[in-house]
Amino acid sequence: MTRRVVGAVIVGITALILSACSSSDETASDSTSSSAPVPVTSPVTLTSSTGPNEVLPPPYIASATWADTAVGPSLQIAPTINGRRVQSPTAGTEAWREVLALDPGADTPGMKAQFDCHWTFARLVEPNKPTWNLEPNRPVVTPEEMIASRCNPGMPEE
Repeated sequence: MTRRVVGAVIVGITALILSACSSSDETASDSTSSSAPVPVTSPVTLTSSTGPNEVLPPPYIASATWADTAVGPSLQIAPTINGRRVQSPTAGTEAWREVLALDPGADTPGMKAQFDCHWTFARLVEPNKPTWNLEPNRPVVTPEEMIASRCNPGMPEE
């Protein structure tokens, strides 16, 4: 729903800009130019360095390193700058594939759920956190419990 609204707003703004350009061009050009607005036939994607439609290329994960911590073994995942900023709906899936390429042993339901939570929420709440720490000893919980525990169910945050 939000994307449709944003898309409609972008198309509307684009039409206004094109219409204004068409009107100002009419006064500066010769009599053969048309003053009719230019039709917008396809959506226009506007991007900026932090815009909602930003598409940044992989890699999204810089490293995945195991560490011994107070809560047990922890896979410390360091996202790249693009991994921190990308807004593509498929980037999280690509980032998880990168984690598994770095450490195939991370492929467990609990680790994937922790990663998904960090990808979805930690990037927004704490965008400069150096690593996202995933622990295999954490329980598998419902999405609601995962969010309520700030992506760290069953024991304190590492």
